[in-house]
Amino acid sequence: MSEREQWGSRIGLILAMAGNAVGIGNFLRFPVQAAQNGGGAFMIPYFVAFILLAIPLMWVEWTIGRHGGKYSHGSLPGMFDVMWRNPIAKYMGVIGLLISTIIMIYYTYLVSWMLGFSFFSITGTYDGLTTLEGMGGFLGSYTGSSEGYFDSMWYAYGFMLITLVFNFYILAKGIKGGIEKFAKVALPMLFLFGVVLAVWVLTIDTPNPAKPENSVWNGLAFIWNPDFSQLGNAKIWLAAAGQVFFTLSVGMGTLQAYASYLKEKNDIALSGLATSGVNEFVEVVIGGTIAIPIAVAFFGIMGTQEIASGGAFNLGIVSMGVIFQQMPFGQLLGFMWFFLLFFAGVTSSVAMAQPLISFLKENFGWDHKKATIAIGLFIFVTIHLVFFYNQFGFLDELDFWAGSFGLVLVSLIEVVIFGWIFGIDKGWKELMKGSDINVPNIFKFIIKYVTPVYLIIILVAWTWQDAVPKLMMEGVEPENVPYLWGARIFMLAVFTAMCWMVKIAWARKRKIETES
Repeated sequence: MSEREQWGSRIGLILAMAGNAVGIGNFLRFPVQAAQNGGGAFMIPYFVAFILLAIPLMWVEWTIGRHGGKYSHGSLPGMFDVMWRNPIAKYMGVIGLLISTIIMIYYTYLVSWMLGFSFFSITGTYDGLTTLEGMGGFLGSYTGSSEGYFDSMWYAYGFMLITLVFNFYILAKGIKGGIEKFAKVALPMLFLFGVVLAVWVLTIDTPNPAKPENSVWNGLAFIWNPDFSQLGNAKIWLAAAGQVFFTLSVGMGTLQAYASYLKEKNDIALSGLATSGVNEFVEVVIGGTIAIPIAVAFFGIMGTQEIASGGAFNLGIVSMGVIFQQMPFGQLLGFMWFFLLFFAGVTSSVAMAQPLISFLKENFGWDHKKATIAIGLFIFVTIHLVFFYNQFGFLDELDFWAGSFGLVLVSLIEVVIFGWIFGIDKGWKELMKGSDINVPNIFKFIIKYVTPVYLIIILVAWTWQDAVPKLMMEGVEPENVPYLWGARIFMLAVFTAMCWMVKIAWARKRKIETES
């Protein structure tokens, strides 16, 4: 086996890790969750979850990844196997491998929407659609869920192919020459566009003098002035914890894959904290200063909440498309907004493919080119399921089981393995190797007891509140049922294939060890 790659620089590593965490959810999902859950009332449980879930899980995943890298493992099956010498461990890791793969399939398609709308904005394609209904129809026509502005879905298909090729072009260049190099360009550009847009938002006058309450500053107040009476609402705490998983990309094996390319004495404590900090700055400071404040300025607080109730794309695409048309330099600003989302999405989607590429290289002896092409072809074929069946709920079904429920499940598995099976003392020792900071010992207690309990509460609540009704297909249109079952069978088939590959790979290893 050839020598494993290494990151070229610490700043490149942090930017790549931050790029993995920073995605379209920072700018689209976060504002929607905040708007739907009381604005400032959402921020308190959000920061509690950040301290008790996000930071501990970030350190756990970096530690698992670097430890697995010592044994030439860049994916969770191998990482769990070396931490827990039990035949079931590697198959528990397959769940993480499945999650990142499934998410990449549909996430890449969603990211391609951002590329498409950046093009539509700069070319003025949707100019004149100055109502929410008009822009909503434009988006629906583009994605194939309604008819109107586009004769076919070839536009969406073209942008999807461009996005897919761009992703795997980066991945083909490897860790140092591809992912790290792209992160050094993408993250600074993302920051630049984000800061420019945030400053622009803060300088906007009240659009309608007859409604002075509709202002950017009232939008900011909505986010940052908490209504403490709402803190007794369990739904808000659950939503805040869920956002933490989305925002930091924990629970899918991508952070571990990146960390596996570190040397044993490379710091992970400070680097993990820095990655969390960069992500939070992007999400809370930049993301929180754009979508909600400007939406409140144009549509009011009640109007913004109503828009947010329609989902992330209603707030981030539909309302923003309408707003930009009413502003000077709107085409350019719209392009910056959607291209920012595109870059944020790509920095995350390339990370999702890395665990599977590492798995093929390290367990089957494939070279980087062969592994990348194989995964690229697999994603190309399977993304068509999402593309053609999105309007029937196929994408939403994958997103719930892989992108919501699955993230919590994998996070619970890894924190239990780290804190209880591998052992918190051994795990803590691994975390502190080469550390540039002294992590407070209270986090030993948090990682072993608080984080697992927190995750169990979330998992039980989501199972009762969402998973059971989802499993029973309550409220589903009858014509959509076959497609939802198709999504489930597809996920089960991929999981079964991955388990079979793991079985073959471990049998292959045992044969090599016996012969040597």
